[in-house]
Amino acid sequence: MKQFLLLFRGRDTDPQASPEEMQAQMQKWFTWIGGLAEEKKYVTGNPLEDSGKTVSGTRKVVTDGPFAEGKEMLGGYILIKVENYDEAVAIANNCPILDSDTGSVEVREVRVIPDP
Repeated sequence: MKQFLLLFRGRDTDPQASPEEMQAQMQKWFTWIGGLAEEKKYVTGNPLEDSGKTVSGTRKVVTDGPFAEGKEMLGGYILIKVENYDEAVAIANNCPILDSDTGSVEVREVRVIPDP
């Protein structure tokens, strides 16, 4: 089994959505992740706050976020354990963030570093 990181960018609900609409969308996330957990494919994950800081360069310059346009903002992640990229992409295809044209899922395999 390999580990893959699914990175969620953008939003899946309109910021003007009603509390009921937001709750319905959250339920989709709970159901999706719950299904992955039942299949023993879910490892961990969390949403991310909209703000943060970036440290860059040799001078270690610190700047405040947000870091990109709303559709590019990193909103959260989950780590899954599956056989290959095809399976990871198939899981990503069912992600609730894709209910919106402004959401995307980046699928990245976790590189294994051998013990020294």
